[in-house]
Amino acid sequence: MNWKEYIVSDPAILSGKPVVKGTRLSVEFIVGRLANGWSESEVLENYASSDKDALQAVHAYTYDLLQDSLLYLPVDLKAA
Repeated sequence: MNWKEYIVSDPAILSGKPVVKGTRLSVEFIVGRLANGWSESEVLENYASSDKDALQAVHAYTYDLLQDSLLYLPVDLKAA
C-alpha cells in the first residue's frame, strides 16, 4: 500500500494536518474514531468521502510514523 496516493498535507486544509486526499478528514480524526471503538464499517458508513483503501492508507501512514520513530510516546509499564 502506497499511502502517499491517499494521504496529503496542504497548509490551506486543516492547518496542514495530514488528510485523506480530496477530503477534510484528517488522519488524526479517523484514528481517533477507531481508538474510540468505531469499526472500519462505521467510519465508512458515516463518512462517505472515505473508502476502504483510504482507511488502509491511514493505517499504513501511521505504521510508517511508528516504524520511523517519528511518533513515539514513552509507555510507563509500572502504570499497567
